[in-house]
Amino acid sequence: MQNLLSSRLLSKNVKIKIYKTIILPVVLYGCETWSLTLREERRLGVFENRVLRRVFGPKRDEVTGEWRKLHNEELNDLYSLPNIVRVVKSRRMRWAGHVARMGEDRGVHRVLVGKPRERGHWGDQDVDGRIILRCIFRKLKGVVGTGWSWLRIGTGGGNLWVR
Repeated sequence: MQNLLSSRLLSKNVKIKIYKTIILPVVLYGCETWSLTLREERRLGVFENRVLRRVFGPKRDEVTGEWRKLHNEELNDLYSLPNIVRVVKSRRMRWAGHVARMGEDRGVHRVLVGKPRERGHWGDQDVDGRIILRCIFRKLKGVVGTGWSWLRIGTGGGNLWVR
């Protein structure tokens, strides 16, 4: 794959399509359920920058005339799509919305909302899924889009407004 991304025979557009259609789906498989630490976010960013440096290649310095690697800001300008960490966070947000809209009989919804079928089945009965959703939305504030101060999530029996 490295040789393919640094090949001079392929255009940059084709290399970016390869990255978006082959590499990203493999790397981000199941990312909706990840809880990323700052270290993992940095590592994902480093991975993406390494791939993009291979795609776009070196740049000739205007002053010295020597070849150099592209800086992170230059990579961000050339690759206009959201960075990999924003993609992970937006997918997590989308997944949380799907779970919140699921029927109350679904296992994933019961785990998120904290309503087990049998008493004592999951340990702490005081954990409410709405608290978990609020936490997720606060952490992801500003990821989905600017100006979204309220998010409405339809849940089985009613609506949950998250601020």
